[in-house]
Amino acid sequence: MSEAKDKQQQSQKGPKSGKPSAEEIAAKKAAKKASKASIAAEEDDQPSTPAPPPRLIAHYKEKVVPALQQRFGYTNNLAVPRIEKIVISMGLGKAATAGEKEKINQAEKELAVIAGQKPVRTKAKKSVANFKVREGMETGLKVTLRGNRMYEFLDRMITLAFPRVKDFRGVSPTGFDKGGNYNFGFTEQTVFPEVDGAAVTFQQGMNITMVTTASTIDEGRELLKGFGFPFREETPKGSK
Repeated sequence: MSEAKDKQQQSQKGPKSGKPSAEEIAAKKAAKKASKASIAAEEDDQPSTPAPPPRLIAHYKEKVVPALQQRFGYTNNLAVPRIEKIVISMGLGKAATAGEKEKINQAEKELAVIAGQKPVRTKAKKSVANFKVREGMETGLKVTLRGNRMYEFLDRMITLAFPRVKDFRGVSPTGFDKGGNYNFGFTEQTVFPEVDGAAVTFQQGMNITMVTTASTIDEGRELLKGFGFPFREETPKGSK
């Protein structure tokens, strides 16, 4: 009788431990199939080929470099001037001294959308009593762009932002320093189509510095002209 009871208990408990049942095997197979299907779906969502490089990189190599070599007589391609970085900065001293943190936060979001990169908050190096500025106070924003992001921003600025400026007649050709770097600015952030004009509560200008490897003003000007920079033709004084 005891042997019969043991057999009954074993039949109720199922097979011996260590050997999975048919249901467990089927469940494991179904889970493997589901995981493979999810991995395949993720691979389908991802682009099969990497994003192409910015078009201004090819434009620089194919057109700008030969033109500068012909103009200035460079024998080595590495000696040809190039754009090293672009620095975008916003001055928010009035909002900082007035304690308007919301304006600083909003300007930070808009600059991040424009540049495609999170800006850095700059702090005052010394206290100025006349302007109510204390040392260490956050008074501005800054973004430094290099590589592909730099060329993408430059492309958007030339093709989209400049044409959206009111009464635009070109940028000043006298904004170069002795090292061939160029400085200019926008009076409002809405010239960039990435910024939603309806959500803007205040106008904020920005300064842009094009840092180049040019050694003279002429080299820097010709470099930017090769990218399509719309320099304004200034008439000499005394001429009508």
